[in-house]
Amino acid sequence: MRRSIVIVTILAALCAVGSAAAKGSHDIRYSFLGTLTATPSNGGVSINVEGGNKVALRAMLGAPVTQTFAYGSDTEFLKWSKGVPTVVQAADLAAGDYVWVHVRAPRGSSLADIEKADAGLVGDHGTQLYKPDQPLYLFRGKLTAVGSNGSVTVDVTGGNHRALRLLIGASGTATFATGDDTIFLLWQGKVPTVIDASKLVVGDRIVVRIRAAANASLAQVAATAARHVGDREPAK
Repeated sequence: MRRSIVIVTILAALCAVGSAAAKGSHDIRYSFLGTLTATPSNGGVSINVEGGNKVALRAMLGAPVTQTFAYGSDTEFLKWSKGVPTVVQAADLAAGDYVWVHVRAPRGSSLADIEKADAGLVGDHGTQLYKPDQPLYLFRGKLTAVGSNGSVTVDVTGGNHRALRLLIGASGTATFATGDDTIFLLWQGKVPTVIDASKLVVGDRIVVRIRAAANASLAQVAATAARHVGDREPAK
C-alpha cells in the first residue's frame, strides 16, 4: 500500500515541476491527502485530511482534519484514471474523491500560511485511491506507555479477527512500532485532531491500525510501523 502511495505522489510531483520552479528557491512541497468535502469553488479546496508527507503532517498538528486550501489561475487540476492523468477544471472534481493537494511554501510555514498559498497541483484519484495490498490488523485497548521513539504499548481488549488471532496464547499487552508516516489522532467526540505521539495520554482508549502480510506473526506485525493510532477513538 505504501508503495502505491509513493508512486502516486511521485507522479503528481513530476507534474508540478513547472509551477514549483516559479516559486522561491527556498520553498518546499507540502502534500496533503484527503477526501473532498465538496466540489472546489470560490478559490478553495476543502478536504478531510487522511495523510500527507512529513512536513505537511507536522503542520497539521493540533488542527482539525477538515482543512481548506487556496487555488488560483496557475493551479493545475488533474483527474487520474487507470494511472493516466487528464487536465480538468476545478468543477470536474467530485465530493468524496481522494485528492492530493500540493502546495509550495517556505520551510516551517504555519498551516494557515500554507493554506493561503495557491496550490500548484490538485490531483483527483477517484473514490478509491488504492487497493491495500496487505490486510488490516486492528487492535483496541488501553494505552499503558509511549516509547521515546513513539512506539505505543497497549493492553489489548479487542480488535478485528485477524489481530485477535495473533494474541491466542500470548500476553494481552503488546508494543507496536510507529514511524514517520504514522498518523496520530485525538478524538473529542466525533471530531479528530492531528497530534504527535507526545500528546497521547496513558490510560486512554486507543486503536492501532497496521497493514502487514496475511501470514505475519505477532512480532512481525508489532514491528511494522502503524498506519494510524487513534486516542479515544469512538466505537464504530
